[in-house]
Amino acid sequence: MQKKLVKKQIIGWREWVSFPELGLEKIKAKIDTGARSSALHAYDIQTYKTRTGKIKVKFAVHPIQKNNRIIVQCHADLVDQRFVKSSSGVKELRTTVLTQLKMGDVIWPIELTLTNRDTMGFRLLIGRTAIKKKFLVDPQKSFLVVPNK
Repeated sequence: MQKKLVKKQIIGWREWVSFPELGLEKIKAKIDTGARSSALHAYDIQTYKTRTGKIKVKFAVHPIQKNNRIIVQCHADLVDQRFVKSSSGVKELRTTVLTQLKMGDVIWPIELTLTNRDTMGFRLLIGRTAIKKKFLVDPQKSFLVVPNK
């Protein structure tokens, strides 16, 4: 029995993406196949309960690197609080949310851990779990996806 080959879209090691549910229209992402989870720069992270008893997360994002004047206030469903080991080997308890990621014409749900990425080169890191079975990454290329409109 032969497996049917499915042609996957090729993306670069960095791409412009959006999070429609969070109100983040354009944010530069680093595609990191070495990282399991995805991480978004966030601060002022607070959990709260809705009138129906659902637990949500409120947080703020500076979507543009080296620009703290632009702030986007976000709300998302709480998925979990979990320990994540950073690239420096330090374990950190992070709030995890579920939201829709849009890259070009493709939109799908991903889990995002929220953390302060002020000192990092990118406000958003997309890990291998988020792109698994959807894309192939060309590490020599950048911005292969037509930006979101």
